[in-house]
Amino acid sequence: MASFFATSNGALMASLLFLLALFTVNLRMTGAQIGVCYGMSGNNLPSPREVIDLYKANNIRRMRLYDPNQATLEALRNSGIELMLGVPNSDLQSLATSADKAGQWVQNNVLNFYPSVNIKYVAVGNEVSPVGSTSGLAQFVLPAIQNIYQAIRAKGLHDQIKVSTAIDMTLIGNSYPPSKGSFRNDVRSYLDPIIGYLVYANAPLFANIYPYFSYSDNPGDISLPYALFTAPNVVVWDGSRGYQNLFDALLDSLHASIDNTGIGYVKVVVSESGWPSDGGFATSYDNARIYLENLIRHVKDGTPMRSGPIEAYIFALFDENQKNPELEKHFGVFYPNKQKKYPFGFGGERNWEIAAGVFNVSVPLKSDI
Repeated sequence: MASFFATSNGALMASLLFLLALFTVNLRMTGAQIGVCYGMSGNNLPSPREVIDLYKANNIRRMRLYDPNQATLEALRNSGIELMLGVPNSDLQSLATSADKAGQWVQNNVLNFYPSVNIKYVAVGNEVSPVGSTSGLAQFVLPAIQNIYQAIRAKGLHDQIKVSTAIDMTLIGNSYPPSKGSFRNDVRSYLDPIIGYLVYANAPLFANIYPYFSYSDNPGDISLPYALFTAPNVVVWDGSRGYQNLFDALLDSLHASIDNTGIGYVKVVVSESGWPSDGGFATSYDNARIYLENLIRHVKDGTPMRSGPIEAYIFALFDENQKNPELEKHFGVFYPNKQKKYPFGFGGERNWEIAAGVFNVSVPLKSDI
């Protein structure tokens, strides 16, 4: 009888350790999961219901949606997928100038779906700048953010659903070295009040960060391995911080730009990043595959300036044949027929070493575990 209990207790302990290891690894992987942007600029794309099934089948747990497409929001119900919901630039003026319209927008597109749709963020506008083609919209971004925020706050959901906007990196005037990052003088009057709001609301800034464009615009000074995460050694030293890839350098230059305003701490969520597989300089299947695979692997590690997992969204889910110029058609990680373009997974397919010293085995973690 004693040996029976000893054997049973030993088996039970082994089982508990194994389950604990699985739980621990699952937590690690959850922090490293990456989102994918769902664009719809194609005339050959699958239905929203098929898209949600594609996300779930590939363990993609975060989505960026650029407008409140009702069929997609319906399909997202009870999926568990975290959503960054976009307010199109075309809606900014009406939402900025009418609190009632902002309240109705929130009712129609947030409250009618939450919490069965796991809306985490509302991105009010995309890549609006006070300089250039979108300059006429810049005055509406912060008032639209504030009106959307107040409508969400009125329902007591402002801690669950954060409201922000997505910028591109052209707003940065100096990015080298990263610690000296600063915004352009001619955008400060636009950005500083937005950063102040983000500090007040404890909301992140969304940023579209593309090493591809930095490299393709300046291949004489930036090496391809540095842009693709494949440089074997540190390329840029910034004091005691060493940068082995351009993604970290760009992201930390944005961190520093925010910090150097002196307004306060704001987290950055990488709302887009990708590499086209065709259509332009340095575009190829292999370059895109290498960049994306390394990005997925890298985001769990943080940057030299900020430790901890990076929340990031790959652009984009599909190749979109109605976009221009040509290279914009080739950012997809899936073909429109739902076949994977690349062999890698999105955070749930890795093999991890489990409980070294107790179980000397590797256990494949699938999305259904």
